[in-house]
Amino acid sequence: MTESVRRDASPEQRVTEWDGDHARTQDVDGELLGVDPADLGDEDLIREMQSLHRTRLDTLRHATDSALANHLRRTAELETEYLARHPGREVDPSRLRDA
Repeated sequence: MTESVRRDASPEQRVTEWDGDHARTQDVDGELLGVDPADLGDEDLIREMQSLHRTRLDTLRHATDSALANHLRRTAELETEYLARHPGREVDPSRLRDA
């Protein structure tokens, strides 16, 4: 990573390979980067998200820029699909803050 990148920038802005396209499932060479989240059943979608979240800190701290960019992209794809399927998801009242 270059030193010209702002330190207060988000991970997506710091990782040079991140292009911000959350729906992309192919790299620039057309190679598949994972199963399209829309093609996954609910159990598979949850399993994939759990796997990514389990490896998140290690990836953030120790992976290459391209691996982190792929992790960010895949997490965004899977979470976007989950939210599309569950727009009225149950919110735990204990997670709410007073306004």
